[in-house]
Amino acid sequence: MTDDPEVLIDGHPPTLAALARFAVVNDGHFTAMQVRRGAVRGLGLHLERLHAAHRALYGTSLDVDGLRRLLRAVIAVHPDASLRVTVAEPDPGHPAVLTAVRPPIEPESNPRPMRLTVVEWVRGVPGIKHVGTFPQIQYARQARAAGFDDAVLVDAAGGIAEATTANIAFARGDGIVWPAGPALPGITWRLLDRALPAAGIPSRTRPIGLRHLTGFDGAVLVNSVGIVPVAAIAGHEFPRSAEVARHLDAVYRAVPAEAV
Repeated sequence: MTDDPEVLIDGHPPTLAALARFAVVNDGHFTAMQVRRGAVRGLGLHLERLHAAHRALYGTSLDVDGLRRLLRAVIAVHPDASLRVTVAEPDPGHPAVLTAVRPPIEPESNPRPMRLTVVEWVRGVPGIKHVGTFPQIQYARQARAAGFDDAVLVDAAGGIAEATTANIAFARGDGIVWPAGPALPGITWRLLDRALPAAGIPSRTRPIGLRHLTGFDGAVLVNSVGIVPVAAIAGHEFPRSAEVARHLDAVYRAVPAEAV
């Protein structure tokens, strides 16, 4: 597999006209997953996300069984891959599914802790993973240009929501706290939140503002690619982040993958 994405629409090589409908109209929703040996952690949540988002955006239902068959055909060719599934409805009542396959992304065994700047902005329609991601891309680009690794997004009162393309979690003692700001509920976040209590790690969600950072000694970013420690936010250092990331990574890896 090359680094260039292999793109299909509804399981077929796209015509220029079909591809243009995705390319020139910034509408639709998507999910992104890492596939290994034809299986995905949280596959049911990914399918649930697509179905719920489609209902919310277009007022119509997805054929989830048909979607799963389509994904199964893609994964039969590429059992180890990064897979993005984008869905739109260019014609009312007729969803179109674009799949883009790239080589798998393997998380680093000892990822470098990231330093985050702060950006006052929260995503629109945060409960849906929609294709309107330009602001996050731009804020991440600006953060890197300023010497940071990424940005944490906050509301006007300094309430923390998420990073540009990942959820964020904070650690205090043995517990994990997820910020309650307007953020996309990521699949990795949801899987971890389910699994942490059984691993003996308390987990809860509550509002966290920048002024509360001194109460935490660890922070991590989580998304479908992996779990990365946070070194600092706005000058506040998190000395236990690497340790917290290792613990959460072990919990996440213990979650069984679901065959497509």
